[in-house]
Amino acid sequence: MSQTWLPISKEDLDDRGWDSLDVIIVSGDAYVDHPSFGHAVIGRLLEAEGLRVAILPQPNWRDDLRDFKKLGAPKLFFGVTAGCMDSMVNHYTANRRLRSDDAYTPGGKSGFRPDYAVTVYTQILKKLYPDTPVMIGGIEASLRRVSHYDYWSDSLKPSVLVDSGADLLVYGMGEEPLLQLAGFLKKGIPFKTLRTIPQTAFLMNAGEPLPMHKKWEDLILHSHEECLEHREMYAQNFRHIETESNRVHARRLLQNVGDQTLVINPPAPPQAIGAIDRSFDLPYTRLPHPRYKKRGLITAYEMIKFSVNLHRGCFGGCSFCTISAHQGKFIASRSKQSILKEVDAMVAMPEFHGTITDLGGPSANMYRMEGKDLKRCDTCERPSCLYPQVCSNLDTRHAPLLEIYDAVRRNPKVKHAFVGSGIRYDLFLHPTEDKALQADHDLYINTVIRHHVSGRLKVAPEHTSEKVLKIMRKPSFSMFEEFKAKFEAINRDAGLKQQLIPYFISSHPASELADMAELALKTKQLGYKLEQVQDFTPTPMTLSTEIYATGIHPISMKPVFTARTPEQKLEQRMFFFWYLPENRVWIRKVLDKLKLGKISRQLLSLTRNEVEE
Repeated sequence: MSQTWLPISKEDLDDRGWDSLDVIIVSGDAYVDHPSFGHAVIGRLLEAEGLRVAILPQPNWRDDLRDFKKLGAPKLFFGVTAGCMDSMVNHYTANRRLRSDDAYTPGGKSGFRPDYAVTVYTQILKKLYPDTPVMIGGIEASLRRVSHYDYWSDSLKPSVLVDSGADLLVYGMGEEPLLQLAGFLKKGIPFKTLRTIPQTAFLMNAGEPLPMHKKWEDLILHSHEECLEHREMYAQNFRHIETESNRVHARRLLQNVGDQTLVINPPAPPQAIGAIDRSFDLPYTRLPHPRYKKRGLITAYEMIKFSVNLHRGCFGGCSFCTISAHQGKFIASRSKQSILKEVDAMVAMPEFHGTITDLGGPSANMYRMEGKDLKRCDTCERPSCLYPQVCSNLDTRHAPLLEIYDAVRRNPKVKHAFVGSGIRYDLFLHPTEDKALQADHDLYINTVIRHHVSGRLKVAPEHTSEKVLKIMRKPSFSMFEEFKAKFEAINRDAGLKQQLIPYFISSHPASELADMAELALKTKQLGYKLEQVQDFTPTPMTLSTEIYATGIHPISMKPVFTARTPEQKLEQRMFFFWYLPENRVWIRKVLDKLKLGKISRQLLSLTRNEVEE
């Protein structure tokens, strides 16, 4: 591991003998030099290209802007990111209440980044340095690249390029477009002419000739103004945006906004196995910058410092999830060599005491999975490879992942290697007549439960109602029940006492009070008093958010009920906690009103043990 951080101050530049910089990356997160933090990845990647790069973490935007001035202007461009989370998700709860902490700030202190951080940072930079290009990226910019519903202002906003004034937006995982961009800039090609790089977006004057690219077709979306006027047009836009995001050969998207045209170039092609190794093999210190030592721990770092990310992307296509919209549907997997190299670096850290907290990814068990016939994938437009059923072309073998598990377990310095990421149980419970594939599936779940559970295994059935699960693009709850039975049987056979922890969402589109009552009863009957729960939060560029925003399903164009008021959302959430005395009287009244007396009696009757508790 390196013990040299990227510079963050004028003193750091002096120590290196630098009188200028090529790129400055402004981030809403504290600087953690680790591959799980985007600013570190991009900084190290550009450094490896021979550029002089500095990080400007969490600059103060409320004073005389001295933080934005201290490093001067870079020769090539500023890069701006809100951090690992959308700043509004970071700041506010599902009920729009201000959070009291920030996991990406030392000591967990809130208030070190602004709302709509990408826009605020970029506007400041354009004011201070009007001649220096500003490129925006990260999840906030990525998911706000086109007209989008903003839950916190309850409004439809245009592309973040419009409000921020940025020159270029890189969406998704940005290494490939950034490397192309850096290569052109090092050759002296002007920034403003770089308009045909995949996975980028920019604004141009309406009516101006479009940049030429022989292989790209264009798709014109409804204008932002049309979306403001007609919710159906906004819903139709989303249908096209999601489809193009999930295609191997996508079209370039065009949307008029005011007197400008938003141009969103198609994403880069899916990455081959090992293509992302370069990003993970860079010389990270794997530590927060020393300047934070006296300010307290960075919670987000503490959670991942002894974890290993095996892949990116998710083909689950869950309606409420932003992963596929940002990281893509196609899985980008690291090589076995790269993963084990990172494990070796991690176990050599002085603080490592034998436990790897997670061998996972966005979904823990999608490593190396892809289509059996990639030509079929080339023409596929499905948003999910798993819903409404597992695609017949999907190779669901877990053998490559089991090889990783086995190699990590054999490392003499590793006592435990847990899977902390959520597992998709439909990947090994879907019916198959292939005996070898069934054996692979059985071996995987046996291996995980016997060797890689910390005592609690997380899964996400999300709901019990079939109509809600259909909107969510999740499998039937009966599959969770099947998995629970297998989990308990393997634990009994192995003499283990481990817990299966299911995650559920309230107030999701299509979920009504009767559906929450069903959820409460079914989970009670399975022996759960739920703790790991959440209220649906609409975030840009998800199907569920578009339903919340418009009241209609963008695919069927039919109306869908959604709990919208704080009172409606609270009522749904109360069903998670049916066992609390303060909730029981209200729940009984609601169920009586809904004429669900049988559910009321079964849900609210207490066993002797529950009375004693």
